[in-house]
Amino acid sequence: MITKKRFAALILIAFAVQTSLSFASELSLPNDKLLRSDLNEKDRARVSAVTAAPLDFSKPQPFEAMSGGAATNKSTPDRDAFSGFSANLSFEEQGTFKLGNALFNKLWVSSPSSTQASDGLGPLFNARACDSCHMKDGRGTPPEGRIDATSMFLRLSRAPQIPEEIAAVKNGDVINFPDPTYGEQLQDVAVPGLMGEGRMVITYADEPVTFADGSIVTLRRPSYSVSDLGFGPLHPATTLSPCVTPQMIGLGLIEAIHEADIAALADENDANKDGVSGRIALVRDGTGRVQLGRFGWKAQNATIRAQTASAFAGDIGISTPDKNMPFGDCMQPQSACFDFVSGEQVRFGASEAPDPVLELVTFYSKNLAVPARRDVSSTTVLRGKELFHTSGCAACHTPNFVTRRDADDKAQAFQLIWPYSDFLLHDMGNGLADGQQVGLGSGNEWRTPPLWGVGLTKQVSGHTFFLHDGRARNLEEAILWHGGEAGSAKDAYLASVKSDRDALIAFLESL
Repeated sequence: MITKKRFAALILIAFAVQTSLSFASELSLPNDKLLRSDLNEKDRARVSAVTAAPLDFSKPQPFEAMSGGAATNKSTPDRDAFSGFSANLSFEEQGTFKLGNALFNKLWVSSPSSTQASDGLGPLFNARACDSCHMKDGRGTPPEGRIDATSMFLRLSRAPQIPEEIAAVKNGDVINFPDPTYGEQLQDVAVPGLMGEGRMVITYADEPVTFADGSIVTLRRPSYSVSDLGFGPLHPATTLSPCVTPQMIGLGLIEAIHEADIAALADENDANKDGVSGRIALVRDGTGRVQLGRFGWKAQNATIRAQTASAFAGDIGISTPDKNMPFGDCMQPQSACFDFVSGEQVRFGASEAPDPVLELVTFYSKNLAVPARRDVSSTTVLRGKELFHTSGCAACHTPNFVTRRDADDKAQAFQLIWPYSDFLLHDMGNGLADGQQVGLGSGNEWRTPPLWGVGLTKQVSGHTFFLHDGRARNLEEAILWHGGEAGSAKDAYLASVKSDRDALIAFLESL
């Protein structure tokens, strides 16, 4: 059992280590990550050919319907379209996937409990299970008037303010600084005997947008605040970043994209003068190594395992071997948090969710298959695809990659995949800005989200809310919120005739 005194000591040790690293070298990706050493000359030629931009939009490209390569789920899509396993898993791996699925759906309980393999919840939390946020492995939703905001929460942080903090962020020791009272995110639920931290409040203002043909669409601009704060006020410099949970499909394939292929797409100074200047996110892993960030709305995590461990700690309040946070996101001013008993059981391992729990949930998350495309040969869809390219959408939403030959998992190795993302950070303009710095990424920057599966959102998740906070009620509204580097693509959409707009939406719905 970890006591309040021991946990406080751990926090002080962590801060001391962080401070000692603050003046080390700045972030850069190692040179061996900038060259595809996994490919021979013949492979390079093949990869270059199959990932070249299309010139003929009268027919689909080869293998275009197989969004996830050999791992693609070719079943007729239904409500469980995002919950199938990679089609190329072995029989033994399918068993491992099912074990991970069971743990993904597992409801955790507070300590102490008779179900000792499942206790350790909280004390503060947003959900009791991974599946509670990622229902059917799909996209979350804003509460839309409901009290329950399980699949959406507020990230809390402030930017660095003093030289030591600025140096720590610049070197990648931290990505930002939590609110001193409420931590890294607002937890609206607590175990019995403790109050939740507060409640997210959303208000919307109508914002009309006029097309060139005179038709009007009304967008809704959200504003965020917190009510019923349980432990006093937020720090004056704390920013609120609303986040809905993203869909889970294809994560292992994303992890298997070689760093060199993503880095090659970056154009931080817009050397080609196309108005798009995406840049890679760089983060440090648990060993201090610099890695390319590719997961999360701001690309703040380099691996699925890191993303999973963060979710266990922040969303459920469960410690893992990679994040020793038995009291979750509790902070020192929330002293009552530390009076609760940790769920760690020595005979199971040195955390509340020891390996193989974290390992199994990570494997499950890696192998949720991408569904096959639909209607790829439709004349309307092909016209929409052409507009997607000519309007500049593909400048950020890169259609395809070939994953690395030496991927850790064979199911993800050397696959032609179609995620429609460059996984870079882009300035999306003031309209989408949350004002929250993450690493070296500004409050205007967001990772390009992959588009595969976007057309099945209604079928899987029962809604069509898009973007990081669900403000867009359909795909058209999502396009119209684009700004900054994506402003010219939005302007092209605004200037197009309705039949072309409908064709572009039909293309997106086919993904």
